[in-house]
Amino acid sequence: MKLFAGTGTALITPFGKDGSIDEEALRRLVDFQEENGVNVLIPCGSTGESATLSHKEHVHVLEIVIDQAKKAKVLAGAGSNSTTEAVALSRSAADLGADGLLSISPYCVKPTQEGLYIHYKTIAEAVDCPLIVYNIPGRTGCNVNVDTLMRLAEVPGIAGVKEASGNMAQIQSILTQRPDGFEVLSGDDSITRPLMCLGADGVISVAANCCPGLVSEMVCNARGGNFDIATHIHNTLLPLFTTLFCESNPIPIKYVMGRMGFGAGIPRLPLTPLSEKGRAAIDPVLESLGI
Repeated sequence: MKLFAGTGTALITPFGKDGSIDEEALRRLVDFQEENGVNVLIPCGSTGESATLSHKEHVHVLEIVIDQAKKAKVLAGAGSNSTTEAVALSRSAADLGADGLLSISPYCVKPTQEGLYIHYKTIAEAVDCPLIVYNIPGRTGCNVNVDTLMRLAEVPGIAGVKEASGNMAQIQSILTQRPDGFEVLSGDDSITRPLMCLGADGVISVAANCCPGLVSEMVCNARGGNFDIATHIHNTLLPLFTTLFCESNPIPIKYVMGRMGFGAGIPRLPLTPLSEKGRAAIDPVLESLGI
């Protein structure tokens, strides 16, 4: 059974003008997602600026999202470059009632493939909660290769992978070699539709923060084999998928969500507000989509 298939949203963490967590905006964001068909909510990932949240804030954001969610599953961001800290965060998320854990591969330290295997195996053995491996070498500096991932797929409790390597050959190899039930989720909006044609199970989307209905419709049609409709929606959203990465994520999506009334639209340092050049690129796209 696929636990986290469909549309997942990598939620922003709304901040007020003073930089504190805007709980009211976060609760409205959860409602907005559920009202528009999102299946899975992912708080405290890289889009949620987990790297700049204190441990107390991290847990508080998870508490808010888990409490507010009524229909969608919650896949809690719980990764770290320290295995010990990743285990602690994972236990906290599981104790709060998260449906699963999204665990980014250790960043900065550049472990070997054996180190990656032991890292994830240690977390899975420490927590009775399904775990999704988050592979994003562009941020971590370390790729979870296919052989390592297939070893991890045999570890009880490891349910799938969010693949954001951008390496289509690697992702296709995972799709053809994975065991039954192991989920492959796109970590890049712009290739979700192509990956779903190849058998991927869904997406963990940045764009779904601001247009959850359209992303959900695209994914739902792709899952149902209606690829003509999915392709039409993909082509409609492609300019947004592109411009949301005109500067480092989540700078652009924080700007968009601020315009929509979900927080002040400003990330925490060392991330800076969207530049004038970035606004000039994204504003016409938002206008064309009615956002």
